[in-house]
Amino acid sequence: MSEGAAPDDDAPGFALPGLDVPAIAAPYRVLARKYRPQSFDDLIGQEAMVRTLKNAFASNRIAQAYILTGVRGVGKTTTARILARALNYEPPEGGGAPTLDMPVLGRHCRDIIESRHVDVQEMDAASNTGIGDIREIIEAARYKPVLARYKVFIIDEVHMLSTAAFNGLLKTLEEPPEHVKFIFATTEIRKVPVTVLSRCQRFDLRRVDAGVLAGHLRTICEAEHVSVAPEALGLVARAAEGSVRDALSLLDQAIAHGSGTVHADEVRSLLGLADKARVIDLFEALMKGDIGAALTELREQYDAGADPAVAISDLAEFTHFVTRLKIIPETATDPSLIEAERVRGADFASRLSMRVLARAWQMLTKGLAEVQQAAKPMQAAEMVLVRLAYAADLPTPDEALRRLKEDASNGEGTPSAQRPAPPSGPSASSGGGARLALATQNSAPRPQPVERAPEPVPAGPRLSTMVDLAALASAQRDLRMKHAIENQMRPVAFEEGRIEIALVPGASPALVQELQNKISNWTGRRWLIALSQQEPAEPTLAEQKDAEHASMMTGVRADPLVAAVLERFPGASIVDVRTRLSEEAAPEMSPEEYEGLVAALNEGPGPDDEIEF
Repeated sequence: MSEGAAPDDDAPGFALPGLDVPAIAAPYRVLARKYRPQSFDDLIGQEAMVRTLKNAFASNRIAQAYILTGVRGVGKTTTARILARALNYEPPEGGGAPTLDMPVLGRHCRDIIESRHVDVQEMDAASNTGIGDIREIIEAARYKPVLARYKVFIIDEVHMLSTAAFNGLLKTLEEPPEHVKFIFATTEIRKVPVTVLSRCQRFDLRRVDAGVLAGHLRTICEAEHVSVAPEALGLVARAAEGSVRDALSLLDQAIAHGSGTVHADEVRSLLGLADKARVIDLFEALMKGDIGAALTELREQYDAGADPAVAISDLAEFTHFVTRLKIIPETATDPSLIEAERVRGADFASRLSMRVLARAWQMLTKGLAEVQQAAKPMQAAEMVLVRLAYAADLPTPDEALRRLKEDASNGEGTPSAQRPAPPSGPSASSGGGARLALATQNSAPRPQPVERAPEPVPAGPRLSTMVDLAALASAQRDLRMKHAIENQMRPVAFEEGRIEIALVPGASPALVQELQNKISNWTGRRWLIALSQQEPAEPTLAEQKDAEHASMMTGVRADPLVAAVLERFPGASIVDVRTRLSEEAAPEMSPEEYEGLVAALNEGPGPDDEIEF
């Protein structure tokens, strides 16, 4: 830390002269204020910004306005004060120029650090949002600084200024006097108008890496003479999520909780976290499919004070860590990791496939939302673990497709992916997940299926076309399914025990499973309904019927007799065409009679003539 990191440390108390009274102890200052950086050398995790500013100051390319953005606690306001100090830095002997190298406190440094310099004005835009406050800044900018080199205006949470205030600031911000500099800080950069952003140099302060933050906390603990466990520092650093202020606040609370000594167990209890090693044990039980051990471990963590939602979140975090470790092995060098994470995580990464890890991540993240919204979070968390453990028996999509193809080539009616899995052990508490997790990727070769004689097909309705299927649905009085078969399903392939269809646009994919269940119940045989993306598929039954009707209408219109009738009777139209339902109809006309009837229509019947069809 710099020599000005704790400006009041050398004066622990004071006594009134001439009075025999004990010294009054100075009030305690929290770590976040006591160890606030006072120079760019003290900043951690912002090397890119420091390098850019240092080069700009060295080449005298100093902008008239800067805007600093980032999440809470990364040092926006602190950086603004350090930047104001750098702009006005003068060594104790006088002279100098703007610089980021400030080895000792200059003439104005102490006043700027303590926010009481006359030429460095700080304004909180959260409580000064109006155009009147900006008018005061514009008026003050007209006058030269009293003591320092520049007049610096620091506006914190600048995004909270009103629209009128932003508009009033634009002209001065674009062409300020040479002695004026603006420094803005905000956590909501998207709420700042682009007209303001285009007039400023923007710096995005990054979240501080957990390893860097843990090292910073260790340095502070040494300065405070506090005994702290390395694992406890890692827990605090990760809980802070990159915020230095949050980390120092948590560390302050942990020191008070442990009476000057910080242990990992106390930090876990303070933060409501589960033991990291126990989280790994829970992860291993789930990957093995041992749901009994997993539920027991979760209950023990819950009884020890761990929140169910935090336990699920920790599992998701460890799943992400193993996945990242599988892709980037260098992740294990993070100093904030404990030894169990580093060793056992690498073992999981080498033995688990990427598909299994991705599926576990999806189930945990979706389950976390359920736990957070559930009336009884513990029960919801247990059900998440049950789903995850029993997912060990589910094949991945590519495995399911391969099994379907193998079953089709072997002539089996039931895909292996749909057959009930055999019990994996004598206990019902086992999830049967031996295939999911801890089996190596180089598994034994798959045994060849044994050929067997085809089973006799049980008696029942025989189906060979979609027309038969629609008739069966009508016979079962399931009019909704009959309508779906006729209007929403396009046949691709139809054979005994298997139907392949394509759905019309807008049809529900759930129709496939619903039809498979119903046709199996109706026929007493197992049927497989497959959804195909093959193009082109055959038309639906309704489309075939419409096409047939349109063809009949076209043929009827082309008939000379019908054409003569339509011509003879203006305004007449063909309403419908029906096929002959009975053979007991009028006999067909001879060609001579037909031609005579057409001629009679063309000549026009007399008022007393009758034409018989």
